[in-house]
Amino acid sequence: MVSCALLWSLLVISLSGTLAQNAGQLTFDLVVKDNQPDGNKMMYMAQAAPGGSLFGAMTRLSNSNHSDFTFTSSEHIDYGAYLESVNGLFGSFQDHTYWELLVQTANGIIRSSVGISCYIPQANEVVILNFTTW
Repeated sequence: MVSCALLWSLLVISLSGTLAQNAGQLTFDLVVKDNQPDGNKMMYMAQAAPGGSLFGAMTRLSNSNHSDFTFTSSEHIDYGAYLESVNGLFGSFQDHTYWELLVQTANGIIRSSVGISCYIPQANEVVILNFTTW
């Protein structure tokens, strides 16, 4: 029979590992916006390591048991991760649609000059994944 002290120790070790994983994480809002006529908007609270990439934060959010956020990407040898789909909605060369990375700043919404593998989220900012056309 397992003693209460042993069970308590295992619980404390398990919780301390979870807390250590979240310690030092910064929080920001991730907005998924679909500009199609029947599109919608979803907002997620995401976490990133300080200096960590948006790709890492999106992966963390996608792997979370508390989120329905999903995405797919492909790796480009020179430019890093290319965002292909978010929540099951794929960009299409034929339809001229893609996922655009925007950031809401104090001066308005700007287009990021880098992609999801190079963008470094800041605490309390709003990052927007905008499904749009070209």
